[in-house]
Amino acid sequence: MNSLKKILLGEQGLVVIFAAAFVIVSLFVPNFLTERNMLGLLQSVVTIGIVACTMMFCLASRDFDLSVGSIVAFSGMIAVMVSNATGSIPVGLVAALLCGAVVGFVNGIVIARFRINALITTLATMQIVRGLALIASDGRAVGINDPDFYQLALSRFLTVPTPIWIMLILFILFGFVLNRTVFGKNTLAIGGNPEASRLAGVNVVNMRIWIFALQGLVCGIAGILLASRITSGQPNAATGLELSVISACVLGGVSLAGGRAAMSGVIVGVLIMGIAENVMNLLNIQAFYQYVVRGLILLIAVLLDNLRSSAAGRRG
Repeated sequence: MNSLKKILLGEQGLVVIFAAAFVIVSLFVPNFLTERNMLGLLQSVVTIGIVACTMMFCLASRDFDLSVGSIVAFSGMIAVMVSNATGSIPVGLVAALLCGAVVGFVNGIVIARFRINALITTLATMQIVRGLALIASDGRAVGINDPDFYQLALSRFLTVPTPIWIMLILFILFGFVLNRTVFGKNTLAIGGNPEASRLAGVNVVNMRIWIFALQGLVCGIAGILLASRITSGQPNAATGLELSVISACVLGGVSLAGGRAAMSGVIVGVLIMGIAENVMNLLNIQAFYQYVVRGLILLIAVLLDNLRSSAAGRRG
């Protein structure tokens, strides 16, 4: 019994749970293993997967960001509106990325420099940025003038949609940053013990600012791809995204207490979130029930995090 508990709470535990769930779903849910459904599943988790890459760093450094959904929606709006106004898609994309990075940078400054609680700060920017998106669009969806903008989401490479490739590249990139760079090691060190990291020479304030700026930049990427996929800039897009992203990260073994993260776990966490929603869609379960399931997944994720932290504490 103890060995089973160790496996389930260890790094390999999530992979075991995911593999078992995948096999069960494949056997009992019609059309789940078709190529069309697999690509659809991966496309449905692109936004969550991309944002989770940097949310992992936020959580690992003992912070979190509740404004990601609003930044994604606002960045998508900016991409469409600037592209329409200038007639240049690249200018619109750059503007969207800059807006995302600036919002993230402001979050980092307020949290790290002024030492305002991350919950309050990002809750405030979530409302402010969502409000700006609604004001800029007068509360309505903004249509895309240049059809080439759609190709960001519709184009394919080796029969796989481009957004999936972008998500995979970001998984590899940020996995490398976490495990192989000083930035990644310092992130985990800050989450483990901020004061000890400061005494060891790590500039904790600048590190936290950079993490939030990166979070905003990546939200800009997600916002551009989402706007392309839904063929317009939607001020109400990505509502509730922050909870899904945090759920995926925590489910994937990222500690809410900081100091522990693994990209492989985050990827599995993202896929579990995607499979849960995909299965409910295939079984024609009403969307109302999906809110209940998402809430339960978040609760289970936090419970698992608590059990992992307790087990690590006993080993320590």
